[in-house]
Amino acid sequence: MGLNVKDIIPSKEISLDDLSNKRLAVDTYNLLYQFLTTIRQPDGSPLLDSKGRITSHLNGLFSRTMNLLQKGIRLAFVFDGAPPALKAQERERRSRLKKEAMQEYEIAKECHDISAMKKHAGRTARLEPEMVEEAKELIRAMGMPVVQAPSEGEAQAAYMAKKGDVYATVSQDFDTLLYSTPFLVRNLSITGRRKKAGRLGFDTIKPELISLSDVRNRLGLDSEHMVILGMLVGTDYNYGGIKGIGPVKALKILKECGNDFDALFARVGWEEHFGMPWTDVYYTFRNMPVTDDYCLEWADPDLGMVTEILCDRHDFSRERVENAFSKLSDTRSERSQKGLGEFF
Repeated sequence: MGLNVKDIIPSKEISLDDLSNKRLAVDTYNLLYQFLTTIRQPDGSPLLDSKGRITSHLNGLFSRTMNLLQKGIRLAFVFDGAPPALKAQERERRSRLKKEAMQEYEIAKECHDISAMKKHAGRTARLEPEMVEEAKELIRAMGMPVVQAPSEGEAQAAYMAKKGDVYATVSQDFDTLLYSTPFLVRNLSITGRRKKAGRLGFDTIKPELISLSDVRNRLGLDSEHMVILGMLVGTDYNYGGIKGIGPVKALKILKECGNDFDALFARVGWEEHFGMPWTDVYYTFRNMPVTDDYCLEWADPDLGMVTEILCDRHDFSRERVENAFSKLSDTRSERSQKGLGEFF
């Protein structure tokens, strides 16, 4: 879902060159869903191989990652583990919405309404277990580490950033800030152009960097208050937040109530909105399981393995794959000659 706090979060636009030679931990489920949602045919259908298997996620993962490797960016891909118990209701809600979107898509298909098909199709995206496993296989073939989180991937990525093992977390969702990642990078996988909603033309999308220290200084909140702010506007564990409270009003309430969280949630009527104590959500964030059981090592991409996965199994163009490897090799050579060092 993502935390709806964009309007009050300070950020700065950056270039991919600003991230060169930096290690980044990717919230991978978030990334793969972006690819599944956006990389589609004009009628909204996903990319398929000759056997009818979805390849949109592999397409995006390969293309975007190879481009980032050319910039000298080292990615570590973090995968979700077991979801917290409180997420069950949100998962059910998302499943219901996908079914409704599929019904709308089928209606649009019967009416040959290509525009409506495209609109509804992206909301039907599902990330199946076999798709996740093959994504891991492709990532390893491209020479990058895979990290298995015990629970939420964004919490694990933030933990790695806090330890200094990586520079920042990569995700579109602001929820990562609630796990105290020092830096959050957004728009890394969708840099380019995006069609303006309901209008002609395109918006230019560029990466942006969010500093947790800047956020806390701007808002005057510590890590505990950041979680409370998220709970007021809505998280994956209390969808929708408190009715009528947006980020600006939530911030005002926090300032007025200070550290008396019991009084704060009594004031906003938490029990009228949710069937569990506010502490259940709070401690789900504060006590999210993370692990030190990971290894961050990078290697040269293996052309043979990548070709087997993409071309032999899924009908990708060999020329396309080989050209991507050739560009990476040329870029590495150029950077080495300029004295900037190797990627790995």
